[in-house]
Amino acid sequence: MVEESLTVALHDAAATHKLGVVLGQSLAAGSVILLAGDLGAGKTTLVQGIGEGLGITEAIASPTFTLINEYTEGQLPLYHLDLYRLQPPDVSALYLEQYWDGIEVEPGIMAIEWAERMPDLPETYLSIQLHYSADGGRQAQLTAVGEFELSALSLYKD
Repeated sequence: MVEESLTVALHDAAATHKLGVVLGQSLAAGSVILLAGDLGAGKTTLVQGIGEGLGITEAIASPTFTLINEYTEGQLPLYHLDLYRLQPPDVSALYLEQYWDGIEVEPGIMAIEWAERMPDLPETYLSIQLHYSADGGRQAQLTAVGEFELSALSLYKD
């Protein structure tokens, strides 16, 4: 399996949001983004930026209790998932492959918070590990797996 990585410095939450906007403007239908990072690292902020990049005007909130929020009024649908409260067997019961395979839903961008709880992964995805430090510094480690390419992000500037 081919992997390509890129580390992006994010000076603040606004930079995290801006990275999301760039992703939303450059990702194709069927893209799966696996998000990891501690509480408060910026996962939802990044997804809010993705929504803005897709032209979604509806407020995007973390689906911690609903598990999946679907936003369909943008250039592509955005499927925002939060697996924080689930264990791997519970995640399997969600049949997430229906989203990334475009079965019964329109292909869009799938952003999954707490993706480390997933027992099965798609063949192609973008993994984003968000880190922050006590001094306010943040960074994102982006890893493209399979046929996913980071070329559109190589010019990203905070």
